[in-house]
Formats: sequence, structure tokens, C-alpha cells
Amino acid sequence: MSLVLIVDDEQAICWGLAELVREMGHEALTAASAEAGLEAARRTPPQAVVLDVRLPGISGLEAMPRFRELLGGAPIVVITAYGELSTAVAAVRNGAFDYLIKPFDLQTAERAIRRALASSRTLLETPPPSAAREESLVGVSPAIQEVFKRIALVAASDACVHLYGESGTGKELAARAIHRHSRRHEAPFVAVNIAALSPALAESELFGHVRGAFTGADAPRRGLLAQAHGGTIFLDEVGDIPLPIQVKLLRALEQGEVLPVGSNQPVKSDFRLISATHQNLPEMVASGRFRHDLYFRLVTFEIKIPPLRERREDIRPLAEHFLSLLAETSTAAPRLSPEALAELERLPWHGNVRELRNAIEHATILAPGGVIAAEHLPPPAPSATTAALVCEDALAALVRQWAEAQLASGSASGNLYGRLLGLVEPPLLQASMAHFQGQCATAARWLGLHRTTLRKKLQNYGIE
Repeated sequence: MSLVLIVDDEQAICWGLAELVREMGHEALTAASAEAGLEAARRTPPQAVVLDVRLPGISGLEAMPRFRELLGGAPIVVITAYGELSTAVAAVRNGAFDYLIKPFDLQTAERAIRRALASSRTLLETPPPSAAREESLVGVSPAIQEVFKRIALVAASDACVHLYGESGTGKELAARAIHRHSRRHEAPFVAVNIAALSPALAESELFGHVRGAFTGADAPRRGLLAQAHGGTIFLDEVGDIPLPIQVKLLRALEQGEVLPVGSNQPVKSDFRLISATHQNLPEMVASGRFRHDLYFRLVTFEIKIPPLRERREDIRPLAEHFLSLLAETSTAAPRLSPEALAELERLPWHGNVRELRNAIEHATILAPGGVIAAEHLPPPAPSATTAALVCEDALAALVRQWAEAQLASGSASGNLYGRLLGLVEPPLLQASMAHFQGQCATAARWLGLHRTTLRKKLQNYGIE
């Protein structure tokens, strides 16, 4: 049987948590202030502490170091109604074992208390972040609060972190927050969009090259992985890394060294890797497009960044945040009308937070220094599914137009179908082979062709 100290100025929460602890088979002790809690801990040291952040007198965050002095490695579960990322990070930095956000259900609290009692570990402290103002994640919804919590928990470690979510959800902001609150915060943060790298030069960009490594390599180049030494490298759209480079990246992660193109001398580089993608990596692993060993190395710790449509209560604070950023460069920043806010909360936001920010900037141009009305907002961006359907409709219309023209001319009698295949098959096969880095077996599965059939078609069309 263990003793759990509960410190909260809300009597109902103290009573509810105390009853929960007793139902779990342990003893509970309650206090309405940090001072009273510290005095109780001096008299009877508990095995775990549940501590509110906002308290009369000394705050929970201020009291945490004192609890640590008294109780050593006894885990502290922090609870608060103020779920900001900075609060979560401060709580973890001060040694919090877990982080709960009011209102929480008893099942969540029970899991946290069970974990706390089963563990005596103390999270590593990290140096304070830079005071410079940086754009950060914003939100009050439970979904984004869970992201804040996971960022706070993982920031102190050097584990690889994988961020996944739709385009525009703020994956790079999350990566920067992890770096900013880590022990590496004074070292470089190198952000790389893999999709923007030329496949032919991706290896040289990431690993660097020596002079004369290939045609045009007139001078040595330090790769991005080496530039991130001591800090963090963020690989966005990691699913687009070509398979041969995936092997080198895995070795760099496991050995802590990179091998420049054209060199046989590896270069030591101590970097933390944060990756992100909007693609389904497990599906890519299953189809052979992504190495399973690299996948498991990258996803040591995963954080899902939810789409904006799943956290609509964040639309208003996000919009106000973007307006405040614009106000820093404007003498008279506009404000949202109730109708504009209602329209913002109604829209589907297929482009997520990025689309919302663009919409706010668009509206401020039309209503400088005034009130943003609903008509100042741009039309919503089409979803990826809608865009794909539009492309398919356009393609079908072009094929019909081409067929009607051929039939009217009578020039393709007896071979119209063959001519159509000759037009549409080569670009389809070229795109598939490029996407799968020349792997016939994988491309054939996605095309629904036998591998031998695909090879014959490639040979017939002269596609390498």
C-alpha cells in the first residue's frame, strides 16, 4: 500500500482523486495549497504526488523543486486547466512524471497514478529555452493539448521522433518546439524537405561529397546531416527518401557518422533526427517502398498532429494568433467580425492551419485596419479527393475529345484503341517506375500487372 499526496485548491477534485486512490487500494492525503502539501510531505513522505499548477500562494510549478528536495525521485503528476505548451514543458523540466489537463476523467487519472506508483524514475532536466519570440503551436482543444504533452515528454530525450499528419497541420512547428525545449536548443536546427530535393542530388545534399566525386563536384560540400552536428535535423516528407539512400541514413543513425559521396572516410556527426510525413509509412513498408528497419528506427516516438477539422475549438485562438502576428508589422490590424468567425468555424479547412493562416492574411489585405467580414475570406481550398476527381473528369473529357476528332477524320481506322494505349501507357509507366525508384515488382503490384508483363511493356516503349 502506498501513500498519494493530492494538492489542489478545488475541494471536489481533492475528494474525487482521494476516493479513486482508496479504491485502488492505497492511502490518500489531501492539501489545498502548496505550502500545506509541503508540510504534509515533511511529516509523512508520500510515494507519489498529484499537484495542481494554479494554487493560492506558491504555484505548483514553483513548489515542484521543493517537493523534489523533500521526496527525491517520488513521481509528481501535474494537473492544470491551463494547457499551454510552455506549461507542459516547464512541468516536465521541473521533474513531472505525467501531465493531466482539466477536465480529465477518472480512468485517465487512474492510469497516470498507477504508472507513477509503479515507477520512481525522474525525467531529465533541460536548459531553459530561448526567450526570443518564435511562432509556435496554438490551441486549447484536447487534441492539441495531447500534442503539447507528448512534445514536453519527449523533448528531454534524444530519441528519434516521427510526426505524422496531413499537410499544413504544423509538423515543422512541432519539430521546432521539440528542438527548442531540448538540451540541443543552442545547436543548429536543420530543416529539409525531402520532396524538394532532386533524386539525383539527394545523397549529396544529405551526406555531402568530396571534390571530384561526380561531374560538377569542383569543391567539397558538407552535407546537411553533418551541418546538424550537435543539434537536430528535421526530415519532412521522409517517405520520399530513395531506397538506396535509406540504407545510408540507417547506418548514419546507428553509427553516428555520415559517409560523403566519393569518400571512404566517414565523418562523425551527433544529431537528433525528427521526421515527418503525410503518407502512410506502414503501408509503404508493406509495399516495399520503405525499409522496415529504417521505419522502426524513425518511429521510436510518434506524435500525431491532428487536422484542423478535428479541433475546431482551436480555430478562433489560431485566427486571433495570426492577427496578432500581423499586428506586429501593421499600425492598425483588423479584427474579426462575428460573421467572419462563424464562417471560419464552418469551413472544412482541407489545407489545415496553413490554409487558415493564408485566409487571415488574404482577409487583412481586403480589410486593412478595419473589421474582417465573411466576404473578405477567400473561398475554401478543394480537398485532395476533390482535386483528384477534377483531374479524372478532365482526363476523361480530353480522351473523349481526342476520340471524337479521330473518328471524324477517319485516319485511325482499325487501330484507334492501340493508338490510345500508346499515348497513355508510357507516362503511366514512367510515373510508376519513378515513384518506386525503378523497382519493377513493387510497381507491377500497384499497376495490377504481372512483373513479366510490365518488363515487356517497358522494353517495348524504351523506358529504362
